[in-house]
Order: sequence, then structure tokens, then C-alpha cells
Amino acid sequence: MNFSSIKARVSFQVKVLVPVIAVMALLTLTTIWLVNRRISALFEQQAARQLAEDVSIFKKFQENRINGLLSKYDGIRTDTRYATLAHIAVESPDWYRAANRFLTEQLPDNGATIATCTFTPDASDKFASARVDPQVDARQFQARSAVAIRRAFEGQPATDTVSVGSKLLNVVCVPVRDSDGQVGVFTFGVEIGQEAATEIKQLKGSDILLLVDGQVAASSLFGGSYPDLVAQFKTLSATSGSSSSATRKIIRDKKHFIAEAGRFDTLNPNAGIGYLMLSSYEESWAVLKATQQMLFFVGLLGMGLSSAVLWILIRKITEPLRQLRDSSEAVGRGDFSKRVVVTSRDECGELAITFNQMTENIKTSREELEKTVETLKAMQTQLIQSEKLSGIGEFVAGVAHELNNPLTSVMGFSELLQQSDMPEQQRRYLDVIFKSSKRCQKIVQSLLSFARRHAPERKVISVNEIVESAVEILQYQMRTSNIEVLTQLDPRLPATEVDPHQMQQVFLNIINNARQAIEAHQTAGWLRITTEAADGRARIIFQDNGPGIAPENLKRIFNPFFTTKEVGKGTGLGLSLCYGIVSEHGGTITPRSEPGEGATFVIELPITRQTAAPVEITLAAPPAEATREGVGKRVLVIDDEDTILQMIREALTRNGYRVDIAHDGESALRRLSQYHYDLALCDWKMPGLNGEQVFERLNETNPEMSKRIIFITGDVVNEKTQEFLKAQGKVCLSKPFTLGEFRSAINRVITPG
Repeated sequence: MNFSSIKARVSFQVKVLVPVIAVMALLTLTTIWLVNRRISALFEQQAARQLAEDVSIFKKFQENRINGLLSKYDGIRTDTRYATLAHIAVESPDWYRAANRFLTEQLPDNGATIATCTFTPDASDKFASARVDPQVDARQFQARSAVAIRRAFEGQPATDTVSVGSKLLNVVCVPVRDSDGQVGVFTFGVEIGQEAATEIKQLKGSDILLLVDGQVAASSLFGGSYPDLVAQFKTLSATSGSSSSATRKIIRDKKHFIAEAGRFDTLNPNAGIGYLMLSSYEESWAVLKATQQMLFFVGLLGMGLSSAVLWILIRKITEPLRQLRDSSEAVGRGDFSKRVVVTSRDECGELAITFNQMTENIKTSREELEKTVETLKAMQTQLIQSEKLSGIGEFVAGVAHELNNPLTSVMGFSELLQQSDMPEQQRRYLDVIFKSSKRCQKIVQSLLSFARRHAPERKVISVNEIVESAVEILQYQMRTSNIEVLTQLDPRLPATEVDPHQMQQVFLNIINNARQAIEAHQTAGWLRITTEAADGRARIIFQDNGPGIAPENLKRIFNPFFTTKEVGKGTGLGLSLCYGIVSEHGGTITPRSEPGEGATFVIELPITRQTAAPVEITLAAPPAEATREGVGKRVLVIDDEDTILQMIREALTRNGYRVDIAHDGESALRRLSQYHYDLALCDWKMPGLNGEQVFERLNETNPEMSKRIIFITGDVVNEKTQEFLKAQGKVCLSKPFTLGEFRSAINRVITPG
């Protein structure tokens, strides 16, 4: 084994080991992080729940303490000594001396830190007091208890929690009446001090600080003034507001706590007294750290063992992989005959078997790919041809649109000449011209309808109408190919719900296929189209006398891209599209053919039970004869085609109208602003301002005149234009039109009715 092979093997092992070890390390660290986060959250949640429970117990403790004090001192209401003192206060001006003496004697027995009595609702007035703790100022105590004292004067005992200096006291105010109904209030203040804080800690184990105006009044902690905890209280109090509580995680002396700050329920919301309760979860935190260390060492050990096992496996796998490499190189050169020898039944043996199968599959896939490439080339050619057909359709639509303008002039002038005195032979010539132009009109309309894209839309329609439309479009090609089209359309065939444009495409494809088949094999032929109703379905039969379809091709004619025509003369998509469209309509298309006896296509569509929407049929108006109904009326004609302007001017002048013309929208608007017109005829598409823009400008300056405007268009009106005409209630003439239709439209606007 040379140095280069050793280097290659080591390189392979490193490439495998480094990512695997990195992934294992990442997974281990991620696991430790997730476990740490999860356990930390659990410990914190547990501490928070414990703290919430301790806060609840503290509040209950405070409530019970106040209720106990209230029960204790409520008995003085019936104590005759207090009633006697109240009576003395009325009789003697020096009553407060007797009261001071009385309270001083009673104070040791009732357990209060301070006691006062007053006989006026104004607590700052004369009052008597006695106190145990000299640091408790009696006047400040009386002032802080003023709200509770006033409530007690209303007849019921009142309680409160107040601060006096750095002391925190529970206050009980008890009203007393003498025999004459005189009311006095005795107020007792009991300190909430170190003893209470220690008792609270003994209840559940959480530490508590009682704070007055930023100073520690009592604490279950020992040593120090706790400035850091006071700062925490101020921060939490600012966050929570004056009547709620807030919690926070804090670390103090390297110990972890959950702290909650709150305020006492007091009659003075700005008293500045509250508490900070701390719940330690240091023991849980120590357990967490121990778990982290254990996970870290276990993870390192696991990575080491896994790396060793993986190294051994890679060394074992490397040898058979070399054989696979040699075989892969052969396959890469195109030699699919080389196979890997299977020497074991383990994973390497399975890999060798799989590789041999893969080699065989690649060989098969390559052969299929070569066929697919050929198919794709054919499809590309067919798609290019389809794109050409799409471009031709747009070109045909543009040409048909341009034909409408001269057709309008031809039809109009031929009708005008028919109204003149001339020999009968010339009149016959004009009749031929008019009928030929009408035929051109019908062909142009069919071309426009076929060339335009239509959104899929099904409606109830007569199948016979779709057949006649398709035949009309291809009539010229069929006639010049010496193919006679015979139609036997059942006039009683019920209407059915189809997309007329899609179904027209189906009929055109089948008729055109018949024409191409007959034209390629014989000089003349015929195509018979029959419609009939059978078993609740509309049946359309296309039968020709062409060469027919070979039996081997009869089952393939609906396959996409299948064609028997030469390259470049067919896409192979026509009948496939026909099959798809008919199937989507819930119908069937069935081919029948015998070689040499022509082909027959039978299409069956379900007959709808709905009633077809009534179709408005416009009868051809009789030729307009010269009348004088336009005498005294003035008309403006707006069009960029001179021949149409001349034809319309001549037709209107014969009927007595005074006619002005404008070649564009700007000049038309100037005339409309200068003169009064009974009617305006406006082309829809013009250079500069189009018909819609002329109408909008006119509607702003002369709304009354905008009601007497008729639009003329040489294109099939699109949806946007239809919505505009419908919204405005405008009359629109489609070019080309007869003079009878023209006169009828004018009468609808000038004399509505």
C-alpha cells in the first residue's frame, strides 16, 4: 500500500468523522441546553407557584390579624368605662387629661402599641393618647388614621394599615356611645414588626421584608439594611402600579430567588407601605447544575465511543467501496457491462446488488432518454407551429377589423345608389354588390369570433347554430378543395349546455381533418354533417368519403402528438384536444372507419333540461328610403375614415338632416361647444381621443348632449366596452351596418319610444 492510497483513505475517514462528530457535539450541547432550559423553567415555575402560595398565606395572615384585632377591640363598644369617658368629654373641658390617664392605665392590658380617643370627626382636633413605643408619634398616628376615624364616626368599626415614622401598624377604630348618644372613637394601633415577619417565614419558609417609604420596617432576614432589596421593591412597585403585585427573578449573595412586591390594602392609596417576599430555589438550582455536569460528561463519553466505533466501520467499508469506485468509473465511460462481484450478505453486499441493479436501470433509462429527446424535439417543433397559429389568429383578427371600415362604405353607398333612379340591370348589379358585402360581413364576424380568446363559459345553446358557424368559417376552403358539405340538421334538436367556442373548435378540427384527408388522396369529395336526438343525448355525425383511417391507427388518433402527416404539417394535438373538450362536457367522441370507405366521427353530448335563454333576433331592416324627418335637425359625425364620413353625410342629408363632420375627438369637442346638435355619431376607436374619452369630456361640459350620442365600432365590442355601454345606456352600431339599421338607431335616440 503506497503513501497516496493511505492519504486518500485517511482523507475519506476524516471527511466522514469530522461532520459526524460535529453533529454529535451539536446534538449533545443542544440536548444539554434544552434540558437546562426546561428544568430551569420547571424550577422557576415551581418557585413562582410556591411564592404565590406564600403571598396568599401572608395576605390571609394579615386579614386574620386585622379580623382578630377587630374582634378583640370590638368589645369596648359595650364597656361602661369607655362610655363614661365619652360622657366626661361632654361635661368637662379637661376631658382629654382624664382620657390620657385612662388610656395609659388600659394600654398594657390591650396589647396595642398606641391608643387614642377623639370625640370629633376631625381627627386633628383635640384627642387623648397613650403609647408604649416612644418612637411612635401620636399626632402623626392620628393624622394617618384620619380616614378610618371618620368612618368609625358613622357608627361601625373601621380598620386600616398605616405607617408612623419607620413603624408599620394595623389600626382598629371603634365607635362608643354614652347614654345621651354622644359618639367617641377609640383608635388602637398594633405594630407589624419583626415578630410578625418571623411568624410569616415560619408558616411557609419564604422570607419577607415589610417596607415603609423605602425603609425596612421589619424583615425575616438578618443583618444589613438590604438596600438592594429595597431597590428591587421600588422597581417592581413601579412596574406593577399601586394596587397589584409583580414578580421577578433575582440573585442575591449568589443565591437564586423569585421575588414578589406588593402593597398593603389601605384606605390611603399613597401610603407608601408594602412588602417584598422572597422564595429561594437554590437547592433546585444546585440539582440543575449537577444534572448539567452529568449530561456533559456522558455526552463526551458517548461522542468518544461513537467516534471509535465509526472509525472501525469506515475502515471496514472502505475496501468494498473501492470496487464500487472502479465499477462506477466504467459506467461513467459508458461501459454498462461491468458488474460488482457480491462477496457478502451484509449491507456492503446489498449495496453491490443495488449498484448492479442501478447500472441496469441506467442503461434502460439512457435508452428511454434518447427516445424522450427525440419526442421533445418533435414537441418543440409542434409548439412552434402552435405559436405560429396563435400569431396568425391575431393577424386575422386585425385584418378582419380593418375590413369592417371599407365594408361599411360599400354597403352604405350601394344602398344609397339603390334609392336612385337607374336602369334595372344596374340595380341588379347593386343588389349583387350589397349581398356580397353582407356575406363578407358575416365571414368577418365569424373570423373575429374565432380568432378572439374567450374565457371558458357554458351556456344553453343550439348545437345546430355551432355547426352552421363552423361550416361558414371553412366554407371557402371546402369549396376550393372541391368538397361538398351536406348538412342534415334536426330543427327539433333540443338545446344543450356547452361552451360554444370550445365546441366550435371541436367541429372545426374534425371538418378540417376531413378536408385535408380528402384533398391529399382525391380530387373531389363530400362531407355530410347530421344532427339528431337519441336516448336523451344530442348526436352530431361527421361522415366523409375520404381514404379512411388504418386499423392500427384508429386506437391512437386521440393520443397527444400522434399524427400521420408529414413533419411540419400537423401538431398531432387536434383530435386530442377534441377528445378532452368533449369528455369535459360529459360526452363521447367515437371514430369509425374502414380503409378506402371514408371516416365517421360520432359526437354525443348530454341534452340539458334547462330552458335556453331567449335570444334576441334582429330582423334585417328594409332599405331606408329618403324621407324628410331630419328637417331642422343638426347632426355631428365623428370618424377618422373619410369614406364613412361621406357615406353617413349623404345618407343623413337625403333625410333632411344638416350634417357636420369631425375627423378626431378634439375638433369634435370644439364643435360641440360652439353649436347645438340634436345628435352625435362617434367612432369608438380613433387617433387621439377615443369614443369613451369624448363621451367623458362631453358629459362634464354638456351632460344633456352626452345623452344624444351613438357609438360606431368596427371591432367586436370587448367586455370593458360592453360594461361601459350598459352602464351608460348607449346605443352602439357595429360596422358594417345597413342604412335601415342606421336609421333605426338614430330614431331610438332622437325620438325614444
